[in-house]
Amino acid sequence: MILADFAPSIIETIAGLDYDCILEKHEGPGHWSSVLKYYNPEISRLGEFNVLLPVSQDQHPNISLLRHIPSADGKTLLLFLKDTTYANPSEDERFIAGRIAVCERIPDTDIFIATVYHEWFILENPGLS
Repeated sequence: MILADFAPSIIETIAGLDYDCILEKHEGPGHWSSVLKYYNPEISRLGEFNVLLPVSQDQHPNISLLRHIPSADGKTLLLFLKDTTYANPSEDERFIAGRIAVCERIPDTDIFIATVYHEWFILENPGLS
């Protein structure tokens, strides 16, 4: 999905939103207006969901969905992702490639936008499955 195809009011809504971010030891609030200006993001199809993440569209081929948990009311989505954009093949990927995104549905759309985007050590606990 191309973000530019959406109504200007949707783009304005997105630009006015903030998100919480912890990546590569940098943390703090992020502003979607900056993401729109500098990262050229596009909507990704992750599972059966349309998701807007605070990353450049160049990273999309490197991002894969590990699992997702939608809320019962359909307004919130928790994603566990693997992003190998900056992965070094000689290192253990689980230490550099995990991401967690908490996303909320943009009103009057089928798009979920990240309001939290954090690094995550890709941990699998077989005893909990």
